[in-house]
Amino acid sequence: MREFIVEADGGSRGNPGPAGYGSVVIDAATGETLVERAEYIGIATNNVAEYRGLVAGLQAARDLDATARVRVRMDSKLVVEQMSGRWKIKHPDMKPLAAEAARVLPPSQVTYEWMPRERNKHADRLANEAMDAGKRGEAWSPSASTAELDARAARSAAPEPTGPPGDAKAGAAKARAALSARGDAAPGEGRGERRDQPLAGGTLTAAAGLTPSSGGEAARPTTEAAPGEGRGERRDQPLAGGTRAAAAGLTPSSGGEVARPTSDAAPGEGRGERRDQPLAGGTRTAAAGLTPSSGGEAAKTANDGRVAEAADDRRAARNVATTAPTTGWGTAPDMGAPATFVLLRHGETPLTPQKRFSGSGGSDPSLSDVGREQAERVAAALAARGTIQAIVASPLARTRETAGAVADRLGLEVVVEDGLRETDFGAWEGLTFAEVRERHPEDLNTWLASPEAEPTGGGESFAATAHRMAATRDKLIASYAGRTVLLVTHVTPIKTLVRLALGAPPESLFRMELSAASLSAVAYYADGNASVRLFNDTSHLR
Repeated sequence: MREFIVEADGGSRGNPGPAGYGSVVIDAATGETLVERAEYIGIATNNVAEYRGLVAGLQAARDLDATARVRVRMDSKLVVEQMSGRWKIKHPDMKPLAAEAARVLPPSQVTYEWMPRERNKHADRLANEAMDAGKRGEAWSPSASTAELDARAARSAAPEPTGPPGDAKAGAAKARAALSARGDAAPGEGRGERRDQPLAGGTLTAAAGLTPSSGGEAARPTTEAAPGEGRGERRDQPLAGGTRAAAAGLTPSSGGEVARPTSDAAPGEGRGERRDQPLAGGTRTAAAGLTPSSGGEAAKTANDGRVAEAADDRRAARNVATTAPTTGWGTAPDMGAPATFVLLRHGETPLTPQKRFSGSGGSDPSLSDVGREQAERVAAALAARGTIQAIVASPLARTRETAGAVADRLGLEVVVEDGLRETDFGAWEGLTFAEVRERHPEDLNTWLASPEAEPTGGGESFAATAHRMAATRDKLIASYAGRTVLLVTHVTPIKTLVRLALGAPPESLFRMELSAASLSAVAYYADGNASVRLFNDTSHLR
């Protein structure tokens, strides 16, 4: 029996917007391209375009041999999981397309596999050719297509890494890609046509389904007065994740000076600010292709600088590929994909701009109008990335409402997990930090000094919250191994998960800023190591 590989993709320039799909049928035995199909489909969403590409690819395979086995490979986890029967299909636009795809060939002949977007170059280019043709008012023509040649050239120029996202092999491949294509995007890349063009840093942020914010803003967010809220951002916090961040080529944000706290600062504000944490890792920064400046002076001419930069890149490729980090993951066997938790803080409530304590023991407010708008914006951003495979939320109203907005956009169900609830702030619920200082000064000082201390009236200590979050984390890692899961929760749970991943002390909770509707991400590997991939990203709200 013959075996075909169908690679399919679709895109929308606007989501919804002008959309197109691309499909290619490949002989599994020889690797030969047998059929290419692409079409501009007018105004549609990304997911509709992806499904249309799937249907076209399956039909092309059936036309070649209706008895052949077909392996479908796509970078849309939504389509792969739905067609595999693991996710329900709720969206009315998706149901008829999924049913049409299921009827093309007997289900026993078709299997579905997810692959990273960077490996789906052929279908991606076909989809973009179709959209380009539609923009010109023309139909896509196979005789004018260069998709196969472009995809082959891209694969030859930059071999694809096969290890876990952010590992040494992936970093070395990216360094080699920088050597061979410095300043020149691969064919079709960098044109802004796809919703999910990866930023520099690649597999780390792409695997998490996120876009890191740029510039390191220092704007004070409107948040509840939970631990450390309202604090001025630090401009130079070290990137978490050590060599994983460096190997992926992530660049730390700069700018955003620390503002001196005021007397009515939120909990922990003004306590022992650090002025300039250096980037951890020294040579790891160099391995990422970064050249730290010395005293702000240019030490070489422009030409010498380019020569030195190329030499640094060559050394980077060797260093990333051969260095064995002390944590042991650099030379360890492939542990498979990590469990990646995308951490979403709920949108604003009426209490948020007033900076009032709002935990699990208070009034349980719903989202405000601003909060609902924030939830819709983050839902759109996550839908554009298309990498979230499950949604788990705290039982409180504001998190369930935020999670519901995302779930409606992604066609997923929300699982409620009690362990993700906010800390109980006891008698401080609904009060501002200044009001707590006025009414319960001794209790507040004790609480700020010790993670074991409880808020007035028998609330939950930070130590108790950490114990609860560690148990919840372990439970979710076991349930969602190798998957990307959106956890919709609160300030303290998110900060606690980040603190535990970094191995940071409890007082670090007071030194983190976390905005309403912000995104963070932590990946958990099979050997027990964790990698903080993103923190307090609010780019989707701008």
